[in-house]
Amino acid sequence: MIIPQCETNGVDRLASLELFVRIVERRSFTAAAADLGVSRPAATAAIKALEQRLGARLLQRSTRHVVPTVEGEAYHARCVRLLADLEEADRGVSGEIGGLLRVDVPGNLARTLILPALPAFLARHPGLAVQLSEGERFVDLVREGFDCVVRAGLLADSGLVARPLGAVEEMTCASPAYLARCGVPATPDDLAGHEMVGFVSSRTGQPLPLEFTRDGAVIEAALPARVLVGGADLSIAAALQGLGLIQSPRARLAPEIEAGRLVEVLAAFPPTPTPVALVYPSRRLSPRVRLFADWLEALLRPGLHTPQGAAAPAPTA
Repeated sequence: MIIPQCETNGVDRLASLELFVRIVERRSFTAAAADLGVSRPAATAAIKALEQRLGARLLQRSTRHVVPTVEGEAYHARCVRLLADLEEADRGVSGEIGGLLRVDVPGNLARTLILPALPAFLARHPGLAVQLSEGERFVDLVREGFDCVVRAGLLADSGLVARPLGAVEEMTCASPAYLARCGVPATPDDLAGHEMVGFVSSRTGQPLPLEFTRDGAVIEAALPARVLVGGADLSIAAALQGLGLIQSPRARLAPEIEAGRLVEVLAAFPPTPTPVALVYPSRRLSPRVRLFADWLEALLRPGLHTPQGAAAPAPTA
């Protein structure tokens, strides 16, 4: 929402609530003002006027950080609900959702799935804009100004909320040159003498073991790794150079397999499917986040399956 101007203090009453919410989320007057297209002095004046009108201090300011007071925390929660209700009311009249949605997505998912479908999505919702960033790390949703993030894998506990979207099928592969050098394993028992490209977990800082299923049981294989990476695209690039076995989403690896640049191995012992979730800060979804979540779930459905009785992964940042 672009903050409207008025003749009194530069920011109207409703817009000052949105500004306050954004300052709490971003922990910064400067970042919030830039997000909403107002000057830093106008933002400062608007919050000062809001605090004077309420007769309470809402924010504690320092040279580096801005944090809400106890009264500010309570007021923030009510403002979030109020603004979400207002957006819903606007949609009920106009039938359209607008504004800017800030979302962080794993890079391979953004490039291979979301971006190709995004033009049609935006054509259906002309009032909506999407700011995409890509990453594998656990971002601080609130401090970094994201409305939501898409993450794969089991997520650690936090104060955030996760909406499960399903689980993506993975596969094990390596380059023809690597297999010619090290041999083609027929079962997980044949992995002695093999290496993997180590995918480093952003949560633990340690490489994740390869994972296989046999007769309903999960087998982990922590192979030697002389190359460690922190992203899916780097992992695939390393495998293409013959640096070891990798496990990655089947849909992402399909072009490399079809071109013969990578070869699937141990297909009878597949990794367990990787859960995918949309993570967001508030238990009350904004209409923009809900719209994006519904679209993404439908977009992913052909390549995802949700195990029967599967629980939602625990949220994280």
